[in-house]
Amino acid sequence: MIRLTSEQEKTTYKIGFKLGTMLQRGDVVCLTGDLGAGKTTMAKAISEALGVKEDVTSPTFSIIHEYLGRIPVYHFDAYRIRKIEELEDLGFEEYFYGEGVCIVEWASVIEEIIPEKRLWIHISSAGEGRILDFEGTSSHFIEIIEELKLI
Repeated sequence: MIRLTSEQEKTTYKIGFKLGTMLQRGDVVCLTGDLGAGKTTMAKAISEALGVKEDVTSPTFSIIHEYLGRIPVYHFDAYRIRKIEELEDLGFEEYFYGEGVCIVEWASVIEEIIPEKRLWIHISSAGEGRILDFEGTSSHFIEIIEELKLI
C-alpha cells in the first residue's frame, strides 16, 4: 500500500488522470471514502485520461453510467445497493469481466462480487486536503502504484 497526500482538488485530479493513462481493458478501480471525499473527482479524472469527452457524474440513482472513450468506462455507484441481486439484474459480470475499465464508487458495499484483480483507493479528508491510500491486488496494479509515487 502507498499513501499519497493531495492538498487541493486539482492535485487529486492530476493523480487520477495519471492513473487513468496507465489503466487497461478489464481493470477494476474500487473507490471508498466518506461522502464528499473526492471519489467522483477521481472517477472524472480517470475517465478523462481514458478519452471520455462527456461530463462524468456520479450514477447514484442509476447505479451505472457507461462512457465511450479510447477504452469504454463503466462507472458504478454502489451507495444505494442493498442486495447484490440488484447488480445481477444489471448484468454486472459483463462489465467487470468485459472490455472496459470499471470504476466503482462505494466499492466496499459490493466487495464480494468485485473481481480479485483490482485496485483499491481509499480517499479520506485531511483538513482542506485529501489522503489517498492505494492498494493493488496484482503485479499490474502494483506497478501502477509505483508510478504514482513519482508524481
